[in-house]
Amino acid sequence: MSEVSLDANKSAQQGESEQASDNSRRKFLTVATSVIGAVGAAGAAVPFIASWQPSARAKAAGADVEVDISGLQSGQLIRVMWRSKPVWIVRRTPELLKTLSALDGQLRDPNSEAEQQPAYAQNAYRSIKEEYLVLVGICTHLGCSPQHLTDGAFTEYAEGVAEGFFCPCHGSKFDMAGRVFQGVPAPLNLVVPPYFFVDDNTILIGSDGEVA
Repeated sequence: MSEVSLDANKSAQQGESEQASDNSRRKFLTVATSVIGAVGAAGAAVPFIASWQPSARAKAAGADVEVDISGLQSGQLIRVMWRSKPVWIVRRTPELLKTLSALDGQLRDPNSEAEQQPAYAQNAYRSIKEEYLVLVGICTHLGCSPQHLTDGAFTEYAEGVAEGFFCPCHGSKFDMAGRVFQGVPAPLNLVVPPYFFVDDNTILIGSDGEVA
């Protein structure tokens, strides 16, 4: 039998004190749990709401690209990225445009019969406006990116042709309309992406539209 005894009043007082302490503790735990729960819910809401928005990767994969060409000089080429692909915009000179038709006999698809371009670019220049060429800069052989050779450097690969695109990986070559030459590994012309002129100084790559 236990030798420990407690005064009845003291025991009652202790019991009341412990009960009050337990109640306070329960209230504190309830409040704390509610606060933590609220914070947790708010924290969970942020990524959930964010998941409704397209990711940066998704935007890069599918977003249209607006390009300011106001500073593009005759004979120059600029590169932009669209859907993780390089796109070239070339402002061709009047002299170069005159030479394109003379190359037809050396090309695999001079009339762009294969569907490598939108209908509005299925013409001798493969473009909406003759001077501006817009191409996806990826070789149609194995996906390398060709080099833009100018100032007569292209004659090493195509006799009498001063300027063009040459793929050093396997020797494919394309004229300044992106048309593939005969006798090279690439089977098709370079791709013309969908695009349109927002105004005289702006091109939107990725969507079809009316010419400004």
